[in-house]
Amino acid sequence: MIVPVERRNTASRSPTLTLLARTPVGHHPSWIASHPSDKSLIYTGLEQADGEVVAIKYGRGGTVEGGDVVARAKSGGADPCTLLVTEDELIIGNYSSGTIATLPVSTSVPYILSPNPWTLSMPFEHVGRNKARQSSSHPHQIIFNPLDQTEKELLVPDLGADKVWRLTKQSDGKWTISGHIDFEAGGGPRHVAARGTTLYTLLELTSKLAVHTFPPLPALPTPLTSLFTLSALPIPDTMLAAEILLPEPNASFPETFIYTSNRNDPHSEGDTIAIFSLASGEGQPELVNEVRTGLNHVRGMAFGGDEDKYLIVGGAEGGGVKVFERIDSGKGLEEIAKLGADVVGCPTGFLWY
Repeated sequence: MIVPVERRNTASRSPTLTLLARTPVGHHPSWIASHPSDKSLIYTGLEQADGEVVAIKYGRGGTVEGGDVVARAKSGGADPCTLLVTEDELIIGNYSSGTIATLPVSTSVPYILSPNPWTLSMPFEHVGRNKARQSSSHPHQIIFNPLDQTEKELLVPDLGADKVWRLTKQSDGKWTISGHIDFEAGGGPRHVAARGTTLYTLLELTSKLAVHTFPPLPALPTPLTSLFTLSALPIPDTMLAAEILLPEPNASFPETFIYTSNRNDPHSEGDTIAIFSLASGEGQPELVNEVRTGLNHVRGMAFGGDEDKYLIVGGAEGGGVKVFERIDSGKGLEEIAKLGADVVGCPTGFLWY
C-alpha cells in the first residue's frame, strides 16, 4: 500500500500529519523512488518470490492525493528491495535472488517499455559468518556513486557477500562489475553514503558504521575506521542497523552530520537514531547523540522540507509515522507530528513530494 500523507502547520496549532489517500499496489511494497524529471511518477518493488515492479502516477484527474497504478513488470528476480530511476532506465536490486535488473522506462504511456528485464547475477563465493542471512548474494541498495556526477558508476551494498560492488556502464548500455570493497566477516553492508573523498557504509548485522577513503576506479579504497551505531554495548544479536542519511550542509545547518537508524531495541522508549558529527574530519565520525523515537523497527527515514529541516521516520513494527525537526544545528531531533500505527501500519519507505 502506498500512502500519501501531508504535514500541516498553522500559527494557531501544532503541526499535524494527515492521511490523504491509499493506493493498493500488491504484496509488501517497501522501497519507493520517483522519476527524476516527473516527481508525480513513482516506482515501487513488491517483495515476493516472483518479484514485480509497479509504476504509480499521481495527479491524474486533477488531484494529487490519490495515485493510479499505470504499469507493472517482472523485476528480474525475487524480493526487489531497492530501486534507482534514471530518465530512461529503472534499475532494480532483487534481494533473495542476488540479481540486478534493468527495464526501459518513460514518463508517458506505457511508462515501462518492455516486459523483459535485463539481469546480472552477482557473484557469491561462500556462506558468510551469519549463516541465516548470508547464504547467498543479497543486494540491498543501488545508488549512483555520490562522488561521481557522471552517473556512470553504481554502488551496490551486498549484505550476503560482505561487499559493496562497483558497477560501471559499458558502451552497449549494460552494467558490469568493475571492482568491490570488502568488509568485516558477518558485517552485512546495507546502505552507503559519501562526502568529499570518503565512503560511509552501514553494516546491518553488526550495527557498525564503516569508513573508507574512496578514490575513483581503478584505485582501491582504504579502510579508516569502524564504530558502533549505539553507545550501549554489547548490542543484542536481534538489533539491526537500517538507514544512513548524510544531508548536504546549508545556511540553516552548516555542520555535517550522519544520521543512522537502529532497529529492534528492547528499550521501552523504542529505537534510536544515532547522530555522528564530522567536525573532526571526514574520516573521523564521532557519535554525538542518540535520539529515542518511540518507534519499533525503524527501517525507513528521509529528510525533507526547506533546507532539509524535517526528518520523517517510520516504525515498521509499531508506532506509526513521526516527523522530527532538526534542532541544535542538526545535532538533535525533536518530535513535532505523528500518525499512529492504526492509520499507517507498517511504514518502510518515504518520499517528499
